Amino acid sequence: MTEPRPAHPAAPAGTPTEPHPALDALIGVMARLRGPGGCAWDAEQTHESLTPYLIEESHELVDAIEHGTRDDVLEELGDVLYQVLFHSDLAAAHPTDPFTIEDVAARSMAKMVGRHPHVFGEGEVVADTAEAVSANWQRWKAQEKPARTSVLDGIPAGLPALARAEKVAGRAADLGVAAPEPPVAIDEGMLADEHALGIQLLALATAARARGFDAERALRTALRSHEELIRSAEAERRGSMVD
Repeated sequence: MTEPRPAHPAAPAGTPTEPHPALDALIGVMARLRGPGGCAWDAEQTHESLTPYLIEESHELVDAIEHGTRDDVLEELGDVLYQVLFHSDLAAAHPTDPFTIEDVAARSMAKMVGRHPHVFGEGEVVADTAEAVSANWQRWKAQEKPARTSVLDGIPAGLPALARAEKVAGRAADLGVAAPEPPVAIDEGMLADEHALGIQLLALATAARARGFDAERALRTALRSHEELIRSAEAERRGSMVD
C-alpha cells in the first residue's frame, strides 16, 4: 500500500495566480493519447524509452534560443513542456509509487519558495544582488540535501565533457582549488570574446582528430583528475575542522 503524499502546499500569500485553460487542455490531450482507445505508441512508452526525446527536445530548444525566431522558441518550449507532461503521466500510472503533474508542480513550487526566502520570507533574509542570491542558493541547496558530501555531488554524470568542465570549474573556484596549468600559455587574444574562444576550441578539436585523439574522452580524463583534487581538498578541509 502506497503511503499518501502530503497535501499540496498553498502558494504564499500575495503570489499571483490565474487559470491556465490551454495547459489543462494539453494535459487532457496527453490523457487521451495514453488512455484506452488512444495512441498505441504513446501507451507503450517508458521513462527510459523517452529519455532520448527529452535530450533531443532540450537541445532543439537551446538551438532555437541561440539561433531561431521567437516562434521557434515558442514551439520548442512546448515540446519540452510536453515531455514533462508525458513523464508525469507515466509516473501517475506507476503501480506502487505514483505521482502526478500536480505533485511535480507542488514539489517545484516548494523548492523555489524555500530557496527564495529573501522574496517569500518575512524580511529575515536579505539578498539584493545576483551574487548574494547565488551564494545563498548554494547554502540552501546544501541544507536541503545533507547527504551530499562534495561540491561535485549533483552535477549530472551524463553531461557532455565541456558542459561538465564548466560546472566543475565553478565548484572548484568556490572551494579555492586552482585549475591545472596548461602546457602552453594562453594568449589573451584567444579569450577576447566567445567567438575567439569558439575558434580555439574548434581548432583544438580539429587538431585532436587529426592525431587520432578523442577530444571528449581526453577532457573527461582530465576532469576525473581535477575532481580527485577537489575531493582531496574537501577531505583535508573536513580533517582540519575536526582537529
